[in-house]
Amino acid sequence: MKALLLVAVLIGSACSRSGDGTSVDRTAPSGSVATAPVVTIGPDEAVPEVVVWEAPAIDVDEENTGELKELARVALEEGRLFGGEADAIPLYLALRQTAPEDAEIRQGLGDALDALVVSAGEALAAVEDDPSGLRQAQEVGSVVRVVAPEDPRVIAYLDQLQTVERAQEASLRGERALNQGDIGEVGDGGAIGWFRQSLELRPRNARASQGLAAAESALIRRAEKAAEDDDYNAAETWLDRAAEVRPDMGTVDRARGQINRVRLARIGSLRDQGIAALSAEGGVDVARGHLANLLRIAPEGNPAAVELRERIELASHYGLFRPGQVFTEGLRLGGRGPEMVVIPHGGFRMGASEDDAAATDAERPARSIRFDRGLAVAQHEVTVAEFRRFVTATGHTTRAARRGYSTVYDERSGNLVRRNGVDWRHDYTGRPAADQLPVIHVSAGDADAYAEWLADQTGHRYRLPSEAEFEYMLRAGNPGPYPWGEGSPPPGSGNYTGALDESPSGRHWRNAFQDYGDGAWGPAPAASFAPNGYGLFDIAGNVSEWVGDCWHGSYRRAPSSAKAWVNPGCRERVVRGGSWASSPEQTRSSWRLGSDANTTNARVGFRVVREI
Repeated sequence: MKALLLVAVLIGSACSRSGDGTSVDRTAPSGSVATAPVVTIGPDEAVPEVVVWEAPAIDVDEENTGELKELARVALEEGRLFGGEADAIPLYLALRQTAPEDAEIRQGLGDALDALVVSAGEALAAVEDDPSGLRQAQEVGSVVRVVAPEDPRVIAYLDQLQTVERAQEASLRGERALNQGDIGEVGDGGAIGWFRQSLELRPRNARASQGLAAAESALIRRAEKAAEDDDYNAAETWLDRAAEVRPDMGTVDRARGQINRVRLARIGSLRDQGIAALSAEGGVDVARGHLANLLRIAPEGNPAAVELRERIELASHYGLFRPGQVFTEGLRLGGRGPEMVVIPHGGFRMGASEDDAAATDAERPARSIRFDRGLAVAQHEVTVAEFRRFVTATGHTTRAARRGYSTVYDERSGNLVRRNGVDWRHDYTGRPAADQLPVIHVSAGDADAYAEWLADQTGHRYRLPSEAEFEYMLRAGNPGPYPWGEGSPPPGSGNYTGALDESPSGRHWRNAFQDYGDGAWGPAPAASFAPNGYGLFDIAGNVSEWVGDCWHGSYRRAPSSAKAWVNPGCRERVVRGGSWASSPEQTRSSWRLGSDANTTNARVGFRVVREI
């Protein structure tokens, strides 16, 4: 008897729809493994969706049954299970059609099924390391459906195969989404969602794990790109999302560290560029631009941002200096100029208050003055030695030297008297002056000439202070009637008229600060007493000082700025600050005096300021 065996197992309908909605023909020619159209995931990869196995048609009759049994036995021993008509399972299936009760055939088919189940397990295991092994696993699945569809082992395998197929499909969809840039960083969709779905089905799925790593890398790359564009907030956002992909891995931490190093280097570079710009003309605006970029990328409170902001603030108000800084500048002829201290910018109320009974109309009306920039001020009055260098270098002849006299203190009478032959080289009594004494017997014009010489020697603008500047530096933030506030001066604060002072012949002041003595009668060497709050010596005492303003009888119509109030060709200049011989009323912060610009005497000297 001859029988023709034709077993066909079709998965799904003969015509169904693929994942992308297109119709595909899932039939295959007899005796072959048919594959449906593929879904292309990468340039070199194609994965079958459905595998269908059909047993080949084998003629069986009484004459060839023995021969076919032998062929089936040999094929089984050699492990040839289902590839073609000479393999074990097709032969045993054909033989079983003609002799279903044959024990030898039944045993052979059972052994072939056992071998096929082992092969099926190996096929699924191969999928873990090589995704292309899914084809073999599906081929095995097609066969076991034909051989023993009711066998529990086959049912379990087919369930496992379905899980693998679903996991593999999720991985493929994840890769497709990743290639299209749909990482799925928000919510449960995109590549990350598909890869996680795959791993839920198969926790050891290497392909899905690699896909998650690739998604993590894509997010890190987005963070790096944002950092390249100086958008570090976006970079942090991408890194935070990347950290959620594989929380137990250190990849994001390493990327975060690298981006942070680049960020800090960028911040440092902007800080350095900003600081360097401050040394050039107009560099403050350039530095502010660098600061704006720095603040855009720096974390809140970043030290570099704080430093650059402070440096810009300082440069805006102090140029290349700092408040409280002490410096000297080289002179073209050699040596150094006077020691200068940088006083802070700020504002104050200039003039006498309404309740100051000792004030005159010349000290009112009080007005507010604001300084937008700091100022460098000589720490002490110009000394005899400093003025001598100027005279030697320039040949300048002072007003007192030209006219042959000045006003000195007369110990016998206790008065200031005119004496011939006295000029800048003499002290308050007309004797030769020590080098460290403040220079006196100089006119306003002599003081101006010295400042102009310093400017020429250093290349920077030196000048006399304005009235507003002098009162500001004299008060040093104290709004009281005296530079120190109220009452008598603090001990050691300056050379004032104290009731405890005594002249060489035993004279005492009739109008003096009670319970105060400084041990000096006449000017003391520069910087002999404590400095004030701005680091200035003798600003309130020792000698009064010329300033740059012309004299005006009050502050009415005075300019609102701190600049000197000057009328071209004015003959009267302003003297500010108390001296060693000034009454307490003349030591007040708001006291001012108009004097002929050519006046020289034993009570008036000067100091210079430098614009910064």
